[in-house]
Amino acid sequence: MEEIASLLGGFSVVLTPFNIGLMLVGILLGVIIGVLPGLGGANGVAILLPLTFTLAQQPGGTTSAIILLSCIYWGALFGGAITSILFNIPGEPWSVATTFDGHPMAKQGRADEALTAAFTSSFVGALVAVVVITFLAPVVARFALKFGPAELFAVQFLTFASFIGMGRGSPFKTLASMSLGFALAAVGLDSVTGQLRMTYGFTDLLKGFQFLVAVIGLFGIGEILLSMESGLAFSGAKAKLRLNAVLTTWAKLPRYWITSIRSCVIGCWMGITPGGATPASFMSYGLAKRMSKQGNTFGKGNIEGVVAPETAAHAAGTSALLPMITLGIPGSPTAAVLLGGLLIWGLKPGPLLFVEQKDFVWGLIASMYLGNVAGLVIVLTCVPLFAAILRIPFSIIAPTIMVICAIGAYTVNNAMFDVWLVVLFGVVGYVFNKLSYPLPPLVLALVLGDMAESSFRQAMLSSQGSLGIFWSNWLVGGIMGLGVILLFWPLIKRVLALVRRRAPAGAPS
Repeated sequence: MEEIASLLGGFSVVLTPFNIGLMLVGILLGVIIGVLPGLGGANGVAILLPLTFTLAQQPGGTTSAIILLSCIYWGALFGGAITSILFNIPGEPWSVATTFDGHPMAKQGRADEALTAAFTSSFVGALVAVVVITFLAPVVARFALKFGPAELFAVQFLTFASFIGMGRGSPFKTLASMSLGFALAAVGLDSVTGQLRMTYGFTDLLKGFQFLVAVIGLFGIGEILLSMESGLAFSGAKAKLRLNAVLTTWAKLPRYWITSIRSCVIGCWMGITPGGATPASFMSYGLAKRMSKQGNTFGKGNIEGVVAPETAAHAAGTSALLPMITLGIPGSPTAAVLLGGLLIWGLKPGPLLFVEQKDFVWGLIASMYLGNVAGLVIVLTCVPLFAAILRIPFSIIAPTIMVICAIGAYTVNNAMFDVWLVVLFGVVGYVFNKLSYPLPPLVLALVLGDMAESSFRQAMLSSQGSLGIFWSNWLVGGIMGLGVILLFWPLIKRVLALVRRRAPAGAPS
C-alpha cells in the first residue's frame, strides 16, 4: 500500500542519531512537564517552542524540530499519570479520572501495578490513534484538496461551533473567550486591504499579536500564578516499579480488552471532532464503570478504572493531530500550539502539506510510533527519578518556569515588548481561570482567526457578496448545516429535554 511505503520513507527520515537524540530529550522534558502540576502539554510545547527556531532554519530542520515538540507532547501525556497516582494531584486535566482508582491502588501498596497499567494503556491508546492517522490522514488530505474558500470556511466554522456547542462550560463564556481571540487575531496589517487595524499607534503591533507570546502568557504564566496562589505542595512519596509487578500487570491487562477497544474508539472520536482528551477520559471511565461486572468497586482501587481513562485520553490527545495535519484545524490546545509552530517555521498545515512536504509529514507520523515506544520504556524505567522531582519545593520551581517563559517570549522577536505582553497575557489567563472562562477557544480563535477571515472574504468576493455560496453544494451546505446544529446544540438539548418531560403527561395510561 502507498501509505506503508510512505511510512517506511518516514522512518528513514527519522532514524538518524540526531533525531533519535532529540526524541529522547523531548520525551524526558515532556514527562517532567507532565509531572509538574500547573504546566502540561500545551504549556510545555509553548514554553519550549523558541528552542526550535534555530533548528527549524537548518536544511531539513523542520522535521527535527517537530520531532522534538511532538515528543515533548508524548512525554507530557505519559507524565500526567505519575502525580495522579502517587500524589492524587492530576498532572494534566485529563488525568483527573485516573486519580479515582489510581491513587487508592497506590495507598493499598499497588502503585507499581497502577503505574504499569496507566503507562501501558496510554501506549495502546496512542498507538491505535497513530494507526488511524497513518491510514486516514492521506484519504482526508486527498479529499480536502477539492476544498475551495467556502469549504475551508465551513470546516473552520464547524470547529468554532463545536467548541461552543459541545463544550462542558457555559456556551456564552466560550463565545466571549473566542470573540477575544478573534479580536486579537485582527490586530495588525490587513492582508487584503493593506490597512492597519487596532494598532493605536504602537509600531510593535504592526505584525499583530505573536501567537507564541500569547500562548506562553495564557498557559505558562497564568497556570503558574494559579498554582502559587493555591499554595501547591507535595508529600514525600516514593515510587519504584518492580519487574515482577510489571510482568504480572501485563498478564492481567488482556482481560480488559473490551474496555480498551471501547476507550480507543471514544478517544479517537473525541480527538478528531474536537471533543478533547478530558471529556474522553471521563466518558470512558463512566462507561467502564457502568458496563463492568465490578462497577461497585470503581473508586476503591479497580485497575479497570485506570485502564479506561488513560487509554481514551491518549487516543484523543494523539488523534487530535489528524485534523491539524490534514485540514489545518487543531483538535486540541496542544495541537493549536503545534500548528502555530508550523506557521512560524513557514509551513502551512493542510492537504497541500502531503504534496509539498511529504517527507516532513511522514517523518512526523513515523516519529509518533517511535516516540510512543521510547516513552513507554523511559517512564517504566525512570519513575523513581520523575517522582523525586516533586520533592523540589514549588517555591523554586515556579520562579524558574516564569524565567523560562520570559526568555522564550524575548527570543521570538528579541524585544522586551513581548516580555511585557507575556506578563499581560499571564494576568488575562489567571483572570479567565478564576472566572471559569475557557482558554482553548481563545487560543483556537487566535490561531485560526486570520485563516477563517481570509477564507470568508475570498468566498464572498467570488460570490459577489452572496451568503448563498455557503449552501451552494451538498458538501459545503452539509458542513455548514452540521456547524449550525452544533452551535445551537445546548438550546436543542433543552428543547428535547422539555419534550421528553411533557410526553408522559399526555401519553395514554
